Amino acid sequence: MTKVTIRKMTVVDAPGVHAVELESFATPWTLESFIAEMTQNPNAYYLVAETEEIIGFAGLWHIADEGHITNVAVKQKARGTGIGEALLVALIEQARQLGLRAMTLEVRVSNTPARTLYEKLGFLYAGTRKRYYQDNNEDAAIYWLKLEGDE
Repeated sequence: MTKVTIRKMTVVDAPGVHAVELESFATPWTLESFIAEMTQNPNAYYLVAETEEIIGFAGLWHIADEGHITNVAVKQKARGTGIGEALLVALIEQARQLGLRAMTLEVRVSNTPARTLYEKLGFLYAGTRKRYYQDNNEDAAIYWLKLEGDE
């Protein structure tokens, strides 16, 4: 595969990120949402993975001393190549640099590839949010990763 670069997202990346979002989620965010994340949310931090185009992204919101992962997505043609893992590893490193104490996320209970990846990276299952996803009322699994005191 072509060399993949992971870097901080800018507002110029919003259309490419939105294209990944559209092919990844049943209820995708709008292009305007990503532009707002870059221009109006001082607590948003997003990374993109790119080759000749944006092929993946991951984001978090810095809330108090925690990072809430908002979304992680990779284009279908590039899934299973380690890009999602590389994005998450970089996002975890960024959270440590920000001095965050922990990170959390919700993921569809049926999304076994994502759950396997989160667990591989040390996230621990912490419970379920019933009927969390509005498109089909699927439950969300809640995961947490403790960042402090693990040196």
